[in-house]
Amino acid sequence: MKAFILAAGFGTRLWPLTEDRSKPAIPFNNRPLIAYSVDYLASHGISDIIINLHHQPESIKKALGDGSQPGVRIEYSVEKDILGTSGALDRVREQLTGSDFVVINGKIVTDINLSAAIEAHRRESAIATLVLRKNTERERFSIVETDARGRITRFAGFPDRQSEPGSVGVTEHKTAPLMFTGIQVLSPRILDYVPRDRFSHSTSDVYPRAIAAGEPVIAHIAEGHWYEMSTLARYFEASMLVMSKEQRSFVAGDHCSIDASAVVEDSVLWDGVTVEAHATVKQSVVAEGVRIPQGSAIERAIVVRRDVVRDVERGEIVGDNLIVPF
Repeated sequence: MKAFILAAGFGTRLWPLTEDRSKPAIPFNNRPLIAYSVDYLASHGISDIIINLHHQPESIKKALGDGSQPGVRIEYSVEKDILGTSGALDRVREQLTGSDFVVINGKIVTDINLSAAIEAHRRESAIATLVLRKNTERERFSIVETDARGRITRFAGFPDRQSEPGSVGVTEHKTAPLMFTGIQVLSPRILDYVPRDRFSHSTSDVYPRAIAAGEPVIAHIAEGHWYEMSTLARYFEASMLVMSKEQRSFVAGDHCSIDASAVVEDSVLWDGVTVEAHATVKQSVVAEGVRIPQGSAIERAIVVRRDVVRDVERGEIVGDNLIVPF
């Protein structure tokens, strides 16, 4: 069984962390985010993987190589123009016609039981099986509607009421809307509904056509840990959750230097960060190679080196750094 990891996006909502690398190449708990997707697939017996690339493609290749280290085979599909979530499949459709395959977003970390979803897909002879979860906090994820048979009928708008970041239990579990996790098991028949030679998205251009044709596009409602990191806030909050479970006050990558008089709390430091004397870093993400000067105070901000940013969209330039509140 093959898998396809979607990794071509620009990661604009994670800017400036994605200025010099692809979104799936950003470090999460000291590992490239996409490495979790590769390990996840391998843990369910899938070792033949295709990854699409566009923005900063070398950052993904550097993170994973040919896959031999994690024990998988990786092939890259480099898109000259970004093609969308189903346009990406069109580009490699000849490699996906042999059997069912898995598609997964490269921006998630999860322990959802993929094997159970594959089993459900085969049992129902589905053309597509989308792994859903209950959006108990009514976060800003599109609602997926289903019928009594467990088939998906429509992709709707966002929930009316959203939770505040970090709150829990906003609505009863049984009445929570369903949301798509970015994990899907597909029959090669789905390629009949994928437009040829153009940009397209699965949830707007492919699945509605298949549903309208009476094809079984089914929902597999799963439980388990699931972190999605498409925004700065979600990336930070997911990092804090992992750190809390591991009883750590911060994460520091390789070759970091923190002066004994400095204070670092509830923060993520990428590789090669220097925090000088009497500086404080709280509730922040400090990117690779940044130097926090003596006596500086950083709080609830993203810090990157100014020299890696081409166009400053927002934030403040302080010395050699760009500081972006979030």
